[in-house]
Amino acid sequence: MQQLITLLLIMNKKSIGIIVAFGVLVVAILSVAYLLYTEKQTNKELVQEFSLEKEDLENEYTRFATQYDELKLTVSNDSLAGLLNQEQVKVQRLLEELRTVKSSNATEIRRLKNELASLRKVMISYINQIDSLNRLTAQQKQVIAEVTQKYNDASRQISNLSEEKSQLNKKVTLAAQLDATNIWVEPKNKRDKQAKKVKDVVKFNIGFTIVKNITAEAGERTLYIRITKPDNDVLTKSSSNTFTYENRTLNYSIKKYIEYNGEEQQIVVYWNVEEFLYAGNYRVDIFADGTLIGSQRFALE
Repeated sequence: MQQLITLLLIMNKKSIGIIVAFGVLVVAILSVAYLLYTEKQTNKELVQEFSLEKEDLENEYTRFATQYDELKLTVSNDSLAGLLNQEQVKVQRLLEELRTVKSSNATEIRRLKNELASLRKVMISYINQIDSLNRLTAQQKQVIAEVTQKYNDASRQISNLSEEKSQLNKKVTLAAQLDATNIWVEPKNKRDKQAKKVKDVVKFNIGFTIVKNITAEAGERTLYIRITKPDNDVLTKSSSNTFTYENRTLNYSIKKYIEYNGEEQQIVVYWNVEEFLYAGNYRVDIFADGTLIGSQRFALE
């Protein structure tokens, strides 16, 4: 009986040991499971965090590429525009690298994040250069505008002076021109009397006064007298009897040379009628130095 009791005690101790060992094993398994679950949750959170960070980086790189497009629009310097284009190509290349990187690859994401920081510094330096150039360009434009304004003002002054000089020259020229006044025309018959009828006219006596003009240049002058019939046909002895007036060639009836000394002169010229005349209004025009200096109308019945 005593042996049986001893045997039972030994068996109970073994059972308790087994139970204790089993309990320890269960606790260990539960601990490991908890640790694995906790690590899995941590890894999941890290992956989500890396994924968000990668997405933010992609957005930053995309904004950088767009900003370079905007910066290039503000630059007129070819060299600087070329540098901006190189930086933009680099940004786009890194963006493509980032898109191929897995969200779990922390090392690559960190590297590309550092690259982004470097790119930001480069962009800031370019922005400062562009601002400096734009300020310089604005100053140059202001200087150019001021110089242009001064040039325009000077040009207007010169133009005004030229116009004034031109007007003065015109006045001087007009003042120096000869002037024919007191123009008269006497139709004569064959007895050298005043003709009453147009059919009796054989000659025209034409007289006028060249007025005194101390501003006119002294010397020999040529006078051209035109006698115009009612149909505006000019009486002339030859079609080659011409002179120039206002860039036109006109026929004259009588050419008269005078020696002008600035004093008043009485001039008389004659026209022998060899043409058929008819009743109507006739006109005498007198020219000198390419200028019309006097006109007079007369009628023949």
